[in-house]
Amino acid sequence: MSGDATQQSEGNRRPPRRATSSASKVDGAALVRDKIAEAPEPWRTIAERLDALIRSAASELLPRLWYGMPAYAKDGKVVCFFRTPDRFDERYLTFGFNDVAHLDDGNMWPIAFAIVDLTPAEEERIVELVRRAVR
Repeated sequence: MSGDATQQSEGNRRPPRRATSSASKVDGAALVRDKIAEAPEPWRTIAERLDALIRSAASELLPRLWYGMPAYAKDGKVVCFFRTPDRFDERYLTFGFNDVAHLDDGNMWPIAFAIVDLTPAEEERIVELVRRAVR
């Protein structure tokens, strides 16, 4: 086998996928908790509740940081995320979904929401959206 063929076959190899272990799940959860703890009130309390809602609605989602924001992934792909308003000097917390979320509804549907408070009505809607997103 020539050196070129060896280099080519090595160059075409994909890196092995990182195994999702319980250790990485714990590490991701700790990173998300730490990021939430950095948020000022009242956003910290809302973010803590949002984290709990997402994790209870879809336990298969793994918490992680995504561009410095709390996010929740399935099969290595971020399904949903949120960012507190202090990140970009906004007046609301943003809760959003990526394209892997199964939220399609006709030709147009919302993929992000502004949250200024969490009442039982919003909590119920978030749980429903997260469950639908991971179907």
